[in-house]
Amino acid sequence: MTSAVHSTRQGVILTTSCVLSVLLLVLVIAFGVSVGELSIPMASVFQAIGNKTGLTHVPLSRIYESVIWDFRLSRALVAACCGAGLAICGAVLQSLLKNALAEPYVLGVSAGASTGAVSVVVLGIGTGSISLSMGAFAGAFAAFAFVTFLSNGARGGNDRTILAGVAASQLFNAITAYTISTSASAQQARDVMFWLLGSFSGVRWPEFQLVLVIIMLGLAVCLYYSRALDAFTFGDDAAASLGISVPKVRLILFTTTALITATIVSMAGSIGFVGLVVPHVMRFFFGPLHRILLIASALAGAILMVLADIASRLLIAPQSLPVGVVTALVGVPFFAIIIYRSRSQ
Repeated sequence: MTSAVHSTRQGVILTTSCVLSVLLLVLVIAFGVSVGELSIPMASVFQAIGNKTGLTHVPLSRIYESVIWDFRLSRALVAACCGAGLAICGAVLQSLLKNALAEPYVLGVSAGASTGAVSVVVLGIGTGSISLSMGAFAGAFAAFAFVTFLSNGARGGNDRTILAGVAASQLFNAITAYTISTSASAQQARDVMFWLLGSFSGVRWPEFQLVLVIIMLGLAVCLYYSRALDAFTFGDDAAASLGISVPKVRLILFTTTALITATIVSMAGSIGFVGLVVPHVMRFFFGPLHRILLIASALAGAILMVLADIASRLLIAPQSLPVGVVTALVGVPFFAIIIYRSRSQ
């Protein structure tokens, strides 16, 4: 009876937390849409959305409606999806690699995706047949393969995996810099370098539709393998003893995280530390079970990224900071804390 009561109470807490997180995300997105060079009341934001979706018919300024619907709302929604995707990737990679520091940026996956995307943009590789996202995916998967080779897969240990990630980041960042320096025009180089630090300024509704589909499919795949991820936390041997096909599941999950990362990088550039910070915080509050952790990380990552995008526009207004700079200011101290705690242990 006590166990049943405890389980019911835990379910109520989780449901309440999920509902509150969704409401907070809606409010943060609305706030992100309202701030900018043209300040818009949050009530007008909800009215514009209601008018566009046919739920309301409130007279509203056409300027407000145009700014909200054509520019700011799509940007806020893409930021939320990107934050959710990076947090999911971080949670999955930390389990697969049994490494508290694992996330796409630290492991060089974002750098590889950036190289692939820049190659498509600057060199015109595959123009008409290979999209920006596919180029980024190829680069991300190449980075994964490089890190796996250098770290000897899961047998290389935590330190070796991180060192392999550092090497991958340096290699692909160097290739990207060389490509820009030798093949891009001056204006193209400035635009690409700003984009590489993370920016949502150019995203619109088509980008939101693509990233939403990729994130939802990726989350569904990861949730399907949530029990396998729980087992991977204790090692490959423990997972194999439970009847899990370790090579197959690892390949599927690595491919899924590479696809999510590539899609995000192709739209917003390389944004670090979201996948590192969010899963650790959510694991502290909700525990290690991945069926809960993945959803909690997705919601928290979405909220954090929208807040980072807001901060990037307000800190040096009317100019805009790259959003990757904001996430680094939050993530680097957290990164240092994790390293210090690991050293103490």
